[in-house]
Amino acid sequence: MRFTRLFGMLSAALVASAATPAAAQDYDTVVSFDGTPITFYWFPASGLADGQVAPTVLQGPGFGGQAEDDPDAKSSAAIPGVGDLRKAGYNVLTWNPRGISPSGGQAQLNNPDFEGRDVSALITWVSTRPEAQLDAAGDPRIGMTGGSYGGGIQFSTAAIDPRVDAIVPVIAWNSLRTSLYKAQTIKSSWVNALLVGATRPGNTFSPSILKGRQQARKGTTFSKEVVGFARAAGPDRVLANITAPTLILQGTIDNLFPPSEAVANYKALRNAGVPTKMVWFCGGHGVCLTEGGESTLPLQQTWLWLDKYLKGDTAVDTGPGFTWIDQRGRFRSAADYPSAARRLSARGDGELRLKDKGGSGPYTAELPSSISPTFSLVLRPTIPAPAKNAVNLTVRATTQSVVVGSPRLKLTYKGSSKNPKVRVLAQLVDPRTKTVVGNQITPFALKLNGKRQKATIPMEEISFDLRKGQRLRLQIVANSGPYDTFPEGGRVSFSKVKVSLPVVSGQ
Repeated sequence: MRFTRLFGMLSAALVASAATPAAAQDYDTVVSFDGTPITFYWFPASGLADGQVAPTVLQGPGFGGQAEDDPDAKSSAAIPGVGDLRKAGYNVLTWNPRGISPSGGQAQLNNPDFEGRDVSALITWVSTRPEAQLDAAGDPRIGMTGGSYGGGIQFSTAAIDPRVDAIVPVIAWNSLRTSLYKAQTIKSSWVNALLVGATRPGNTFSPSILKGRQQARKGTTFSKEVVGFARAAGPDRVLANITAPTLILQGTIDNLFPPSEAVANYKALRNAGVPTKMVWFCGGHGVCLTEGGESTLPLQQTWLWLDKYLKGDTAVDTGPGFTWIDQRGRFRSAADYPSAARRLSARGDGELRLKDKGGSGPYTAELPSSISPTFSLVLRPTIPAPAKNAVNLTVRATTQSVVVGSPRLKLTYKGSSKNPKVRVLAQLVDPRTKTVVGNQITPFALKLNGKRQKATIPMEEISFDLRKGQRLRLQIVANSGPYDTFPEGGRVSFSKVKVSLPVVSGQ
């Protein structure tokens, strides 16, 4: 079994901290629209002679992390390093986002009206550099790379500044309301992990972020203030303004920003006529527990995208519109995000006890030796696992079935609880590996008033290759590591439960 390297954008604790300004080619500060100082590093492309110019790549850090200050930094599995970008003929600018020391202000979660405008000020600074290739006066040739927080800022910037010419967001999100608050249920383990890692001396966050952390410790829902703050941060609300060609790289096992977030971004941009490609790989926020975690394909695709849309090499072929990996490490491609050609279904029923014990996770099986005990403590609660207390249905493939997309769950239920607004969760388990498919788990709300109710739930997007005779097990569970639903006792009787998996054709 192979494991992906854990990305350094999981939290600030996993992000390489800047050492000293002296390590950079240039260290400077711009003053943003509201007087906030934004500090940054400038690295000209390698080998430029006097008078020569190059396109510029902006690269932001993960949440709470500081700007890369090493002019020779190497590439990761999906993000080109500063040193490799410079050797490839690009200038590079890295920066400390708003609220991240030594920059000023308060972090606003990449809100286009704040962090987006900060980056716009950096682009204006680039336009004054003699090494910067310009498309027009004040308009430098600009691309962006980076993951997680450094991925989300790309959407926020490209939406408000048409000077951005190409972006490659890695493991980013469409909306914090759907990624951290799906079905109005707090993704508590990740909220805690992110804030633990990002809280360092000098870092300053909006009061709404701190209130969100407090609320995640106590219950399942955010206040209206916190939800409104997340809504304003976007970037879903500004996607329609983006014109820059976009390569979306997303992790199949990422359950902080799951593939569903990438699909929403991909469809919005494609529908608007923006050149867009999406690649799913086994990596992201979390740990790849199946094969394919060491693939170089995401990085290869990044170089092709930059060559075509930033350097302007029209002969470059960036390939089909969608490429994805399955649990065996095999990549497949399609011209567009595929619709289901057929559905693989199963039916059943069962009763679920609403209790803490026996839920999905935390993950207790062995993790890669490369993950330190400290990081292991942070990660384990975020990874779902097969549950003992569950309603179970078995899905069996009668022929090979390549599953890509969102499984659909339909059910009828009736029950009672101290809390009439109960949240439960659904997941698919691979009995062979004893892992949850893609580490994905989906919360949904129940209305328990003693009367029979019906519900239809779109589950998180997955990728899985089912061979003939192979089985997956649907589980409906009362609690999990990723989402703490605070069950208060009671029972739910589920009847007419049907799960259907989207199977694509021609693969």
